[in-house]
Amino acid sequence: MLLRLAAPIASLVLVSTTMAREAVPLVSDKSLDGWVNVNTAESTWSVKDGVIHCSGEPHGILRTAKPYENFILELEYRHTAPASQKVANAGIFLWADALPAVGSPFTSSIEVQVLDGLNESDTLTSHGDVFPIFGATMVPLHPHPKGWNRCLPSENRASPRGEWTHYKITANDGALKLAVNGKEVSGGTQITPRYGFICLESEGSTIEFRNLKLTELPSTNVTADESADLRQGFVPIFNGIDMTGWIMPDGHAGNWKAHNGVLQYDGQSTAADKNLWSQKEYGDFTLICDWRWTGESQGKLPRPVLDPATGAPKQDASGQPLMQEVEEYDSGIYLRGSSKSQVNLWNWPCGSGEVYGYRTDASLPQAIRAAVTPREKADRPIGEWNRFEITIKGEHLTVILNGKTVIDHAHLPGVPERGPIALQHHGSSLEFRNLMVKEH
Repeated sequence: MLLRLAAPIASLVLVSTTMAREAVPLVSDKSLDGWVNVNTAESTWSVKDGVIHCSGEPHGILRTAKPYENFILELEYRHTAPASQKVANAGIFLWADALPAVGSPFTSSIEVQVLDGLNESDTLTSHGDVFPIFGATMVPLHPHPKGWNRCLPSENRASPRGEWTHYKITANDGALKLAVNGKEVSGGTQITPRYGFICLESEGSTIEFRNLKLTELPSTNVTADESADLRQGFVPIFNGIDMTGWIMPDGHAGNWKAHNGVLQYDGQSTAADKNLWSQKEYGDFTLICDWRWTGESQGKLPRPVLDPATGAPKQDASGQPLMQEVEEYDSGIYLRGSSKSQVNLWNWPCGSGEVYGYRTDASLPQAIRAAVTPREKADRPIGEWNRFEITIKGEHLTVILNGKTVIDHAHLPGVPERGPIALQHHGSSLEFRNLMVKEH
């Protein structure tokens, strides 16, 4: 789940409390100005004559550049997937975070379902459902037959595949109502968050959107705790469908590969340099990176138990380094082209985030070596997604792992001023997703 940072009240751009504004178009005839491609490819989204076309690949989101509080959103959509594709899936996210949830292509938000071809039942329908995802909360307007936190539409009013369906979404003061082709069918109340972005969802099938118009309604003075995570400025460095932007020498193909938004590595590259390097160089930046271990470990190995106060191994009763047997998983992220400034991913007792090249440099003062030793092990269990937020400014590094600051403003003397980012080969298989950079 994406950890939410409460936005200061002063940062919320609120609408006049006395008057609603006129409806304004959200899409121009020829461009996606005013929209942000969060974690998909350039080819995923396009616009022609005011119609947004979505390829469905990879899974991910296109969001508004601006967050909204209270509004009426009207739009039309039509699924364009061939009849041979039984289920066509997409969605509209409201009051969404700026960044995807950990390990997911999608954001914490309220989803308005845009789905066709699923076998309907008394608990799940193919269109018009309204439900919270990834930490958002809501009380369904109509109780769900099984008590789920999901509002089913009172009737099926969607047009057949290939025809346009009209949605009118009224989002006001933490309540949401959906009208399909002119009649209200579903919604929710007591929603949190109630200030955030609007997103269109890419989820495996082609779809088009047109006539997106938004009318802002008077503010109801949302609080900081009722706001989505509004952090902006991150740009994807992996497009989810191919290896564009990464150096792929002979020996990488089939080992480092893209699959539906996930960058997969099987640990078996035969290239001379088995690490995966970005083509672009970076100076000061923050990197968001989700990762998880896949496959078997490289065996059980004894690894030292480090003392965060010194960066050195703790000692047992006999004065020898204290060791702990672990399942061996190992990788890392090279910063500014340097293996010495590698932020480790591994299963050591100290946890991920350690900067091995600096911690083991005996020529450095102990304070520097201690500062690059994780304060605690914040890794999730093997096989689960983790999120790094790595910030390097000048010669100082901060590493946040799963919401916990494990390295805090550590000094990296002599670190290069600029260089590429690399994902390290160390024999373990793993996956990455939501690789995004914000340059400072």
